[in-house]
Order: sequence, then structure tokens, then C-alpha cells
Amino acid sequence: MIKKRVIIGFAIALTTFMVNSQWSTVNAQEPETFNVTIHDSNGGSHTESFELPLSMTYPIDSLLADWKAKNYIDLGKDCSTSDENPLFSDSIYIDRLSRIPSIIEMPYNEVVREFIEKYTSGALRQRMSLMLSLSNFYIPMFEEALYAYDLPLELKYLPIVESALNPRAISRAGASGLWQFMLTTGRLYGLENNNYVDERQDPIKATWAAVRYLKDMYDIYKDWNLAIAAYNCGPGNVNKAISRAGKRDYWEIYNYLPKETRGYVPSFIAANYVMTYYCHHNICPMETSMPEATDTIQVSHNVHFQQIADICGVDIDMLKSLNPQYKRDIIPGDTKPQTLRLPQNYVGSFIEKQDTIYAYRANEFFRNRRVVTVPQQNARQQRTRTTTTNRTATTPANSTARTHKVRSGESLSTIAARYGVTVNQLRSWNGIRGTRINAGQSLKIYK
Repeated sequence: MIKKRVIIGFAIALTTFMVNSQWSTVNAQEPETFNVTIHDSNGGSHTESFELPLSMTYPIDSLLADWKAKNYIDLGKDCSTSDENPLFSDSIYIDRLSRIPSIIEMPYNEVVREFIEKYTSGALRQRMSLMLSLSNFYIPMFEEALYAYDLPLELKYLPIVESALNPRAISRAGASGLWQFMLTTGRLYGLENNNYVDERQDPIKATWAAVRYLKDMYDIYKDWNLAIAAYNCGPGNVNKAISRAGKRDYWEIYNYLPKETRGYVPSFIAANYVMTYYCHHNICPMETSMPEATDTIQVSHNVHFQQIADICGVDIDMLKSLNPQYKRDIIPGDTKPQTLRLPQNYVGSFIEKQDTIYAYRANEFFRNRRVVTVPQQNARQQRTRTTTTNRTATTPANSTARTHKVRSGESLSTIAARYGVTVNQLRSWNGIRGTRINAGQSLKIYK
């Protein structure tokens, strides 16, 4: 149990690697494209355009400036990573891919090669060094869920392609979290989303949901490349491609898939290659230090991160990092019990001081009133209302009242003309707001 908690603590300790970065549907950059010349079996060729995953094109500076990166990754020591990227022949790439102990088929072609060379060249070299470092925290979590469902362990590298291991990453399409769940799919797999909570950004819950989703896709197609494609573009698009191609092989339905999905499986294969053979490309993981072990507490009251930070002395950035699923720094425990993850050495302090924490600046952080009393009218308002009421209900002095029963086809104007009174008087005497009256209705008339 202790070992399991420590592993989870490692994984959670870096959950908001880009808390202060600009991942959003508004600020997400346009995808970086590149062209690949593809040769067919008949000796012909054509050029096809592909997109690098947005997770691999985000500015590296915002990654390195994060609080967690500064505390757990030694940015001054990046081993022997150099600017030189050796080039290899197709036969070497083919041999290396064949030696990865994978259940998922990982064939080689021009598209896979181009993704490998993109990931191992230029600015992406430093990014891969960073991803290798972050993988020390997340991969144990991914592997635990994959083991539980008996799925191929190479799926642990999907979040490299999806989010660059950033739990708060949000795509232009609205997908969110390490595994980039869309809102509807996340809800289908039990991930809550409301004004305060987005469990797509909870690393543990999202990981287990993603593994269940992948298992469901494999149960449908019985082919991992098709299951991965369905994870990216949805089973509907894969089914259409299968129907149009008349085949059930990813590479045979390739041209019928959405453009972004054509590059998704090759980029996944390339990610597996780079995470396995990075040393051959002179890439080395940045050095990491061991984060504090963490544990979870059930919270049954609304509580703001600032309340916990001020009373327990926890760094608020650490709270945000350990609990990225809370959108507004508020844990809505009044709705239902919620989890709060803390470093283990702060758990006792929170339990001991929780009443003080909940009360501290509560009126400032939580202004939603459950009951509001309607104020009474003052004497002046009451006099004004009485005067107005009396004025509108005034009847002629020394008058007598008679009753008129409305006949079909009569209106207030015809009745008023008949008795020599005004329409407004009829309305006032009988409490009529508009002009509508009904046959058989009795009206009082003062004369």
C-alpha cells in the first residue's frame, strides 16, 4: 500500500506542468504542417500534408517556467542531449521497431519515418528530453491501469501525442486533460464536469476512464490500430471509413479517415520509437528529483485553496498542481464529497484544523446565499401604495352600483358607451388589467 501511494504521489506531483501556460481553445496555436512524399506499390508517388500534434508544438518556454518544473526537474542538467541528431537508414528503423516488445502492430513507412525525424530534430529534441523526465511521474500510473484491464503497455505513450503530459491541456476542439477527452465522451465514462470541477483534468480518474474507453474500442474492432484511430476521431468516422473501403485494416482504410487521424497512428508509433530509442538520437531525460509523497482526504464542505494555504501553510501553487480538476480553486464539497490531495506531511494538519479552515474568510470566498428575506416597506412606501390604490378604485360620490352581465359580442367600449362611462372606469371598478372580457361575466357599473 505504501509503495502504491508513493507511485501515485510521483504521478500527481507534476499534474499541472503548465498551470500558468496559455492552453485554451482561444489561444491554441494553428497546427504545424509538413509534407511527406509517399510511394505506392505501382512505382508512383504523391505528396501528402500532415499535422504535428498540437501537444508537440507548444512553446517550450512556458513549459520550463512552471513552478513544478523548477522544483522537480533540474533544468540546468540535461545529461548528454546535444543538437546533433544522427540519421539512420530505413532498415535500421524497421529493425528497431520490430524489437519493441509490443502487442500492437507497429509497421514502418514514409509517414512513420517523418514523424520520428520530426520528434528527434530541432526544438522538439528539448521537448522530448522534458517528456522523458515527466514520464517518470506519469508512466507508473498509466501502467497500473493498463495492467488492471490487461491492455498493451505501449498505450502508455498515447498521452505523449495527446497532451505532452499536461493535465490542463485544452485543444482547439475542446478536448481536455492528459488523455484529451471531449466533454460528451468524458461524461459517458463517468468524468464529471460542471462550473467547479472538470475531472477530465484529474490524472488518475481520466487515466482509468481512458483505459476503459480504449478497451471498449478494441472490443468493437478487435484491432489495436483501428481502436487507436477510433479513440482519436470516434468510432463513427472509423465505421464510415470501413464501409467505404470495404476493409477492416487501418492502412487499407487510411485514405478514408479524417486527415488528422491519418497521422495519429504513425505519430503514436513514432512516440513509442522515440521513448524507446532516444539514446540513439543523443537525447537524454532531464534530471528529476523525488517529489513528496501525497495522500487524499474526503472533503464534505466547500473549501477554497486559499483557506487551506493560509491555515496549513501549504503553497497554493502546489495545491493547484495536486488538484488540477478544480477550475476555480474551490472544492465544492457541499454538493457531494470530493477528494483533496495533499502532501502527506500536511494531511494531519488539515484534519486537525479543518473547522478553522472552513470558517476562515468563508463570507469572502462563498457569497451564495441560501435564503433571502424580502424587506418590509417603510411608512412612506406604504402611504404611496395606499394612495395609488385608492385613486384607481375611486367611485363617483353618491353613486349606486348596478350589475351588467356581458353578452356574446360585447366589449368594454360598447358597454361603456351604453352606460355613459369610460373604459378605464370599467376596468378600475372591476379590477380588469387589459381589455378582455368573457360572455357571462358580471361587471359593476356606478351611476
